[in-house]
Amino acid sequence: MSMTRSETTERAGRKEWIGLAVLSLPTLLIAMDFTALHLAVPALSAELRPSSTQMLWIVDIYGFLVAGLLVPMGTLGDRIGRRRLLLAGATAFGAASILAAFSTSAEMLIVARALLGITGATLLPSTLALITNMFRDPIQRRLAIAVWSANFMIGGVIGPLVGGALLESFWWGAVFLAAVPVMILLLVFGRVVLPEFRSDAAGRADLGSVAMAMATVLPVVYGIKEIVNHGVSVVALLSVGVGAAAGWAFVRRQRRLSHPMLDLTLFADRGFSVSLGAQTTGLFVLSAAQFFVMQYLQLVIGLSPLRAGIWTIPAMVAGIAGTLVVPTLSRRFSAASLITVSLATGVLGLLIVSAAGTADLGLVVVGFTVLNLAINPAMTLTYDLIIGSAPPERAGTASGTAETGNELGIALGVAIAGSIGAAVYRGLVSGDSLPAAAPPEARDTLGSAVAAAGNLPSGTGAELLAVTRDAFTNGMQVTGIVLAALLAGVTIAVARLLRRPARV
Repeated sequence: MSMTRSETTERAGRKEWIGLAVLSLPTLLIAMDFTALHLAVPALSAELRPSSTQMLWIVDIYGFLVAGLLVPMGTLGDRIGRRRLLLAGATAFGAASILAAFSTSAEMLIVARALLGITGATLLPSTLALITNMFRDPIQRRLAIAVWSANFMIGGVIGPLVGGALLESFWWGAVFLAAVPVMILLLVFGRVVLPEFRSDAAGRADLGSVAMAMATVLPVVYGIKEIVNHGVSVVALLSVGVGAAAGWAFVRRQRRLSHPMLDLTLFADRGFSVSLGAQTTGLFVLSAAQFFVMQYLQLVIGLSPLRAGIWTIPAMVAGIAGTLVVPTLSRRFSAASLITVSLATGVLGLLIVSAAGTADLGLVVVGFTVLNLAINPAMTLTYDLIIGSAPPERAGTASGTAETGNELGIALGVAIAGSIGAAVYRGLVSGDSLPAAAPPEARDTLGSAVAAAGNLPSGTGAELLAVTRDAFTNGMQVTGIVLAALLAGVTIAVARLLRRPARV
């Protein structure tokens, strides 16, 4: 008896697993870029001298643009071909990386990071959607997603080592050039082992919805930053109001469109909506913690970039280990139980980091390790719930929605938590707390203060470092407690709302 095509291709073979390795390259790269950029913040601050607000935009403009464009890029991939979009995006991402590497001002780097966000939005929805096409068997798909997710952690391990080595041997922009050879590998092998997929049912990319999404996120974030940094003002409140109005108009538009940018019907599934909320919050706190820890290791403890990167390896390895045991644990425990325990453990990690003083290297490393061990298994489980809830023809849109939650969580984590830390720092170094010889920029960021201390007499420089390092650590402590409270609230919500195990 002859077998049908669907029967013979139900389980993935060698070509699909090789294709998975190729699809893991973008996740590897993005994780490397994420950790290496945070590691480069002190060197970048010393050379380009960005303000605290500019620094936050350098770090998070990428995530905001990716968040706004992932869903339409997922839809575009469904229409023109997921492999085609992936390879085109890889070419453009490599070019934008070169521009970022050779930026000569904070403003130029912000523009380059914005271009990286636009081009990066083509990568992740295409990779995750292609995985759903290549791995139809539920068990294989769960394992494939776990392997794909683990590459974020592998990139997290490689990133500090590669970034630290580059920063010790070259200028800060070298960390962006690591993307170029990875993109070349993706272009060469992607044409050979990746299948093409298009959907006749895919809708058109809705530029109006994209504009409304951007008009929702960016003004709200700007308003929040202004309130945290400078207090309540008419401009800040107006900015938040404009963003809220744009968000209301965005939702109304999505409900009217036959092919919406954001399929609101997906949110009717409790597994989808609760998992997406947990995923976004988890990455919110993880990205915020990493932003502070990377600076703490270099600017407070005084480690070199390479040594700072080495001290983050335990956290990254713990994240990989936690991710890879998910398929085994999911056979014995429900997704709701695993996600709840993971998030609760993450609260503990944040509290450990928050207890650190200006000389507590071990405490910070342990807390950051616990946080990574906790959050990453939850991310794998929520991915599976989100993607498994969508029909195959909408996989691109569903994966784009999942990645939107990811990138929005990462960007908001740095933007909001970074603003809280910066506000505490500036509050503690205001007035006469700094030596009279300290330059004004020392009051804005710790990176500027460390750079200024090297140009002052030894006694004055030591006094400046003591005050500013203590101020930065206090900002990290306050922010960590706020993040722990947020994650605790989400943990309780998940325990109550996500009671049924995910069965695919």
